[in-house]
Amino acid sequence: MTDTAMTEALIRADKWRMDCLAVVKTAGLPDWLVVAGFVRNLIWDHLHGKTIPTPLNDVDVAIFDPSDLTPAMEQDIESILRSKRPKVNWQVRNQARMHLRNGHAPYRDTADAISYYPEQATCVGVRLSAASEVEVAAPFGLAHNWNLSITPNPKAGYVNSVFMDRVKSKRWLETWPALEVESRCGM
Repeated sequence: MTDTAMTEALIRADKWRMDCLAVVKTAGLPDWLVVAGFVRNLIWDHLHGKTIPTPLNDVDVAIFDPSDLTPAMEQDIESILRSKRPKVNWQVRNQARMHLRNGHAPYRDTADAISYYPEQATCVGVRLSAASEVEVAAPFGLAHNWNLSITPNPKAGYVNSVFMDRVKSKRWLETWPALEVESRCGM
C-alpha cells in the first residue's frame, strides 16, 4: 500500500476527522484543504501506537480566494464552521494573502501555498471530493511523515532557527519520541 493510500485509510477510519472534513465541505469554500497537524499528527500517532489521538490546538483550514483578502472573511468562515461544530477550534487562513506575511512570491493555489510550510512533514492537506472521497495533497509526498522524519522545508526559505524553535515549542519530540529531526545545523 502506498503512503497516500495508507494516509487516506487512516483519515477514513477516524470518525472525528471525517466529521471535520464533512463540515468544511458543506461550507462550500474555494480550493480548501484541512492541513498540517490534522494529517501529520494522525500519522505520527498511528506510528507511535497511540490509541488516544494527540489533541490538536486547532484545525487549520487553508483556502484560496483572491477576491477577498481581508482577515474578516476568514473570521466569518470560522464563525460558520464553529456554528456547526462549536467544540472545534477552527483556524481559517486565505492562502491568497499569506505570501505577504511569509515574504514569498504570490501562491498559485492552496496546494502551492502549503508547499511553503516550514517543515516538509507539515506540507500536507486533505479534503473530501464531490463524491466524498478523501483526497490528499502532499507537495513533497508523505515519506517524511511515514518515516517519522521532521525536516526543514528548503523551499520555504526560513532560517534554521525558525525550524528548531518550532520543534521545541511544539514539543514534538516529547509527544512523538521516535521522531528524527534532520536539521541543517543539527539539534
